[in-house]
Amino acid sequence: MVDRSRPSVTRVEPIPNEPAAIAVAGTERALLIADYHAGYEAGLRYEHGVDVPSHASERRERLCSLLERTDPDRLVVLGDLMHSIGEPGGAERGELEVLFESFPSALDVTVVKGNHDGRIETWLTAGQAPMSEHPGSVTVVSGDGIALGANDIGVCHGHTWPAPDVLECAVVCLGHEHPCVRLVDELGGRRVERAWLRGRLDPTPFRDRPEYDGVSWLERGDDSPPQVVVMPAFNDLAGGTWVNRSGQSFLAPFLPAGFASAEAYLLDGTRLGPYESV
Repeated sequence: MVDRSRPSVTRVEPIPNEPAAIAVAGTERALLIADYHAGYEAGLRYEHGVDVPSHASERRERLCSLLERTDPDRLVVLGDLMHSIGEPGGAERGELEVLFESFPSALDVTVVKGNHDGRIETWLTAGQAPMSEHPGSVTVVSGDGIALGANDIGVCHGHTWPAPDVLECAVVCLGHEHPCVRLVDELGGRRVERAWLRGRLDPTPFRDRPEYDGVSWLERGDDSPPQVVVMPAFNDLAGGTWVNRSGQSFLAPFLPAGFASAEAYLLDGTRLGPYESV
């Protein structure tokens, strides 16, 4: 049985006013984003007949600006880098090729496969466009995730149950939910804002699943489960789960039952308190 001590403070720091975070795992600094959904506008036209101008250049510039500001060793995408569920279409693949061509030359990239990422590993590989001109390493991993560093930070997409190694980490980060809060002002005005959810995991939904036999904190039955961070979607058009609406269901199979506690924060850092009572 693995027994790892857990730090008292999170190693994942959201970047103010951005749907992204810096994670320090061992000696490596990683920029974390989730749910980029390249080609989203093309998907709206094909799936729903809705004509929305492409925001591909704005997405790319925002991400490249973050990379320049934070200078990470690695970019980690927590799933749904692309929007189409099958092979990427022309507009979508073109967006991703230009995106990777715009990255710093030595940047390493890890993509955790989301439910929208189809067979992304068959073309996002060394020697093939868009990677043929990118000297940094590119790794595509399963959606149940991996541990970064010496089991410091676990990353997964959230559409499946996390890998056991992810649950052994001090902090578990996921996307998929696109968490949002619906806010109502004193005059009755309403708006929806992207949000972070941060708290601790509840062992209950994990305890009886055989794949988690041997996970240290589940076997100990202690009161120090991993911290959990649910990231907002990088794509600001993609909608999401209104976490403070009564009776709202979640997308991840282990949420909300997997929350021992969780609070909502706006992108500017405003703490809203427990997500269900915002």
